[in-house]
Amino acid sequence: EFNDWATPNKSKDVTTLDWNGEGNLLATGSYDGLARIWDTEGNLVNSLNKHKGPIFSLKWNKKGDYLLSGSVDKTAIIWDVKTGECKQQFAFHTAPTLDVDWRNNVSFATSSMDHMIYVCKLGEQKPIKAFRGHTDEVNAIKWDPTGTLLASCSDDYTAKVWSLKQDSCVHNFSDHQKEIYTIKWSPTGPGTQNPNLPLVLASASYDATIKLWDVEEGKCIHSLGKHTDPVYSVAFSPDGKYLASGSFDKCLHIWSAKDGLLVKTFQGDGGIFEVCWNKDGTKVAACFSNNTVSVMDFNM
Repeated sequence: EFNDWATPNKSKDVTTLDWNGEGNLLATGSYDGLARIWDTEGNLVNSLNKHKGPIFSLKWNKKGDYLLSGSVDKTAIIWDVKTGECKQQFAFHTAPTLDVDWRNNVSFATSSMDHMIYVCKLGEQKPIKAFRGHTDEVNAIKWDPTGTLLASCSDDYTAKVWSLKQDSCVHNFSDHQKEIYTIKWSPTGPGTQNPNLPLVLASASYDATIKLWDVEEGKCIHSLGKHTDPVYSVAFSPDGKYLASGSFDKCLHIWSAKDGLLVKTFQGDGGIFEVCWNKDGTKVAACFSNNTVSVMDFNM
């Protein structure tokens, strides 16, 4: 199984990473199948070894006691960070696991190349929910800020929103013309730091557009169309007022979430694979295909 994915030297390329809530431990997932935990000095604190193939997704829970990993070996694992032990391995998918996301400190969702999404819980031997509906690989999944709705996006050109209260999706967003690589929820709405702003879902696609969806109404609010190549990453500012997007066209765009207008653009020297805001929303970082990371000031 692993040989299809392995490079001759069992590459240690890092495929995914996540800081814990306190910001004192960094978890990295690698092509060699190991999850590693590092401190802020760069010391290796622990190596978590059980997966039989590259790790594609890795997330800390909020409490910081468990780490969740999803792998090409089709499984997801909850790790006890203190001991480095595998608490539970979940083997429900029939193809590589592409993404994992915690719902709360003990339950989470997984998505896969098998078109399925499972909601699982520590201690439970079967999924507590199975979401069927995508007709191609499910690239990303994300719980909304309150853990009520789960958004997913797929190579089938759709983004969908799911609820544990029903089997079929709550919304099916099918306006994109190509595969959707990633989705993000705004940090807004009931139960967030910005309760007076509406909850919005952003989807980024190979069709070079980003679409913003009103999840109450189930419709597209804005289609952001200034990129000329696939959009690989989007990120809302901490106050939910702006959206940063990074594309293979080398541009980082910053948009107003409210009216969909482009407010700022930075051009780099390579395609952009990831964008991220600092905590107070004054800087945006982007990593480029020419192996550089840039940090841009953003003051509106």
